[in-house]
Amino acid sequence: MQIDLNSDLGESFGPWNMGDDPAMLDVVNSANIACGGHASDPETMFTTLKLAAERGVCVGAHPGFNDREGFGRRVIPMNPDEIGRMVAAQIGALTSVARMVPVKVRYVKPHGALGNLSARDPDVARAIAETVRQIDPTLAILAISGTCTEQAARAADVPVFSEIFADRGYLSTGQLVPRDQPGAMIHDAAVAADRLVAFLKSGEMPVIDGDPIPLKAQSICVHGDSPGAVAMAREVRARLQAEGVALKPFLSPT
Repeated sequence: MQIDLNSDLGESFGPWNMGDDPAMLDVVNSANIACGGHASDPETMFTTLKLAAERGVCVGAHPGFNDREGFGRRVIPMNPDEIGRMVAAQIGALTSVARMVPVKVRYVKPHGALGNLSARDPDVARAIAETVRQIDPTLAILAISGTCTEQAARAADVPVFSEIFADRGYLSTGQLVPRDQPGAMIHDAAVAADRLVAFLKSGEMPVIDGDPIPLKAQSICVHGDSPGAVAMAREVRARLQAEGVALKPFLSPT
């Protein structure tokens, strides 16, 4: 049994520091790097990409709504075609900076409110999938398991990998519990690790509004901006390895 461990990184901006990227990059296999929409800037992108390359960590673009004040966690009203062009611009920014490292951007994972909107809105999911295919047919999409994003990527013939979240609660629809509702976040690393071990053995994810639901996943996400994120990632990694689970990137870094 094997799985990837990923984290949302490169989310600092200027003098504002978000998370401990060097420490997290020592733990995870894949890094979803902010592209200047919800967070990041050219120097942050370059530094994070370089740190990832030095550690052999696979890198992906992490586009979100252009909303730094809200950290990309608010839906900005846009039609699907506009969202596609916004995503294209952010992927372009990261891939251009990546060439200066050099390192290859292997996949795209929508961030925050954009990721949740794509998970439930087939038109937005389709726009993102078509954008990724048009930019580079070898780019993959990392999608929330069992959602519209996953389905749209398959329909567009875009390579797709599915993820579950170590530190987020689930609804019976397979979507994440909104952050303003009880049960949205899991802060206890041991509880998170217990849930993941049980999931990998059963294939079923506990939800807050019903019976566990079946999900498939090739990757596990630990949010890099959460308090205690690195400690949680280390706990999850150690527990999974103790259970005989191999931790490997879902795509080769090169």
